[in-house]
Amino acid sequence: MHRPSLFQTFFLGGFECSTHRRADGRRLDLLVSTGHDRWAARDYAALRRHGIGTVRDGLRWHLIERTPGHYDWSSFLPMLRTAHEQGTQVIWDLCHYGWPDDIDVWRPEFVERFARFAAAAAKLVREETGSTAFYSPINEISYWSWAGGDHGQFNPMGVGRGAELKVQLVRASIAAIDAIRAVDPGARFVQVDPAIHIRASSDRPGPQREAEVARQAQFEAWDMLCGKAWPGLGGKPEYLDIVGINYYSNNQWYLGGATIEQGHPDYRPFKGILAEIHKRYGRPLLVAETGAEGDLRGHWLRYVAEQVGLALQRGVPVEGICLYPILDYPGWDDERHCPTGLFGFADDSGERVLHEGLADELRLQQTRFAALEPHHDTEPVT
Repeated sequence: MHRPSLFQTFFLGGFECSTHRRADGRRLDLLVSTGHDRWAARDYAALRRHGIGTVRDGLRWHLIERTPGHYDWSSFLPMLRTAHEQGTQVIWDLCHYGWPDDIDVWRPEFVERFARFAAAAAKLVREETGSTAFYSPINEISYWSWAGGDHGQFNPMGVGRGAELKVQLVRASIAAIDAIRAVDPGARFVQVDPAIHIRASSDRPGPQREAEVARQAQFEAWDMLCGKAWPGLGGKPEYLDIVGINYYSNNQWYLGGATIEQGHPDYRPFKGILAEIHKRYGRPLLVAETGAEGDLRGHWLRYVAEQVGLALQRGVPVEGICLYPILDYPGWDDERHCPTGLFGFADDSGERVLHEGLADELRLQQTRFAALEPHHDTEPVT
């Protein structure tokens, strides 16, 4: 049985902090559209009342560095200070799909500027809090490369350039980690990407090899970071500190076809996915994003928690489960109300409606995992 030790609480809350530009050119800022930028203190306090003392949150690079080399921390400092004052532990996303408008993401300047920004942010965090922090340098390198590099769904609106973007984002992540460790040698890093499963359709079972090749692609960014693939990028095991796994109900599908539904014989149990990833890398795991919409929220948490519990019993080092997004949010493309959170949208005083079904299931799972609450003795990879 593995006993988690990394985070203050086993269950975490994640604040959606995407800042990308859509294909129509509009920049999103989910911290604004959810009201979290305004009500961070209330939001952190509300989560603590529900037993969540560790969160994922984000910096907005495009606001902080509007002019090269000049940092305006006014959008970040209130969040940093209120988290510190309340004792909330934060994994800070440094680049959640967005960057300053004057940078060309394809050029070496992107890597260099991002590393300097990461070091400046880490220095500020250290000065303000006096403690070592957790960072997610580049959010979802694989998904970003697919959506923004191959299919033009959002910035940089590339088509057929996914592999090129993936290499660039890996370079940037490595450079940022080196820069942060020069400021804070004990900093921890979560490398977040989706975990998926793909099968050939049962009605046309021929392309099994093609399906497996597509499934294996989920490991490319992690492999690059730790040096298993493309070692010329400079990847080493120490760049893959904590493996962050994003997992939702639509993360399994038939090649070129429909989603594989939970409960179907072709659906792979999540515990097996976790075990495979740990066997491949030998690093601590964090379920960095998971959740569902509407009345399915509690049911989905129950499934994920049960699977994580089984993985823990088998010695798989899962360090926590992050409910993500922890707040309802407007859809990226159509701005529809996405009812995913433990809490809904804020009113004029910052109050949010609690989703009772998810809150009830969270309390139940917290009770079940109470004996495994963290002890804070895990060391970073060296």
